[in-house]
Amino acid sequence: MEQTLRITNVLADPTRYYIYQYIVNNHHGVSVQQIADSFEIHPNVARLHLSKLEDVDMLTSEARKTGKGGRPSRIYHLSDKVIQLHFPFRDYQLLSKIAIQTMMTLGEAGKQALYETGKSFGVELINQQLRIKSTSIDSLTFDEKVSMLKNAATIAGFSPEIMADEDDNKIFFRIYNCPFKEVTSADPDTICTMHNFFLKGMFESLFDNVELVEMDNMMANCVTCSYNASILA
Repeated sequence: MEQTLRITNVLADPTRYYIYQYIVNNHHGVSVQQIADSFEIHPNVARLHLSKLEDVDMLTSEARKTGKGGRPSRIYHLSDKVIQLHFPFRDYQLLSKIAIQTMMTLGEAGKQALYETGKSFGVELINQQLRIKSTSIDSLTFDEKVSMLKNAATIAGFSPEIMADEDDNKIFFRIYNCPFKEVTSADPDTICTMHNFFLKGMFESLFDNVELVEMDNMMANCVTCSYNASILA
């Protein structure tokens, strides 16, 4: 309860909340000066906000040499710790682990069911976006499909970055946050495969014939999970 109160107190300040959101969307570490410039505040004020976010484990920091001499600059990153606020308390991570381990007791059939269920949820996520926009796949341009993919991935908590080339029919898809990370300890390979099926469901809902190839994986100590998607004729 004490930690919950500390977190809510820190995020009660609107500027501090928006600074945190800025760092979430930035995907890279930020300096005090960068925050000061972006929010038009004094560096001392920016440092105070960043320090308070670090005090409640929402950020971590490291000293980094600037190459210009003088004191190293302090760079702030998102913390790997999960911050969850529930009133009353709920433990959805535990529920996820129970459900996943139950599926694992069913052997290969359980794994296949998990993969197909993951894919169906990816499909449903895109269908929700289509319903919200009151449109159909056939009416969307390539760029609109890519935009919808990014929006759906953002809603799913992936913190995505997408680069697309319509001429080459290529999409580079990078994920900075894995919403399933805390439950992968049960069976990392299985959870990652389910995640890939989830993404396949999203891509295949938007493009008729797509090949999705994983390039990097956070579970292999990579900074992100990244994928190359080829839209086939």
